[in-house]
Amino acid sequence: MSYGDKKNAMMRNMEADYYQERLREVSRRQEKLGDLKTVVCAEDMPWEVCPQGTLKHLVNEKMNTRANTVDLCMQIVPAGGRSGKHRHMAEEYMFILEGKGYSLHWDVDFDLDEAYAWTAQDTPSRWEWEKGDSVYIPPNTIHQHFNAEPDNPARFLSAESRMFKFMGLDDLEQLENAPEFEEKKGEKP
Repeated sequence: MSYGDKKNAMMRNMEADYYQERLREVSRRQEKLGDLKTVVCAEDMPWEVCPQGTLKHLVNEKMNTRANTVDLCMQIVPAGGRSGKHRHMAEEYMFILEGKGYSLHWDVDFDLDEAYAWTAQDTPSRWEWEKGDSVYIPPNTIHQHFNAEPDNPARFLSAESRMFKFMGLDDLEQLENAPEFEEKKGEKP
């Protein structure tokens, strides 16, 4: 429609109440906040052994908390062990609580034709860390964490934004499983 086309601009064949619906939705969300947790006690934080390793979920969208933009977990990498190797769309931030180790990061190039096509670089960059350090993992970076201490576990907090999920761009690719997950899969019930 051209700027000067007043006839089409003023055409009124349909009615809507989108704005009013939005006001009602915001009001309903605000009412629900009263039912959501502001404080999550340690005993309400679930543990999980998953392809990425051993996690304790501190804040997760499935935990019914008021936090709605970030997921936060504590990850433990066993003595001399490693995490799984994965890639996700959202950036990640780690804070090292205990231990010493390193992370490998493979930058990823991608093409977008009818679908995303990911190509990881052959050689990763190596990022050394120890207690008190923070590590930034850029969006779409393949990464894996290694505990350099043979006798003690490494422990860190990991935060990831949920914003890509809200935008419909959530992407997660597991490339290698953590050893403790492989052991768990081999268990007989």
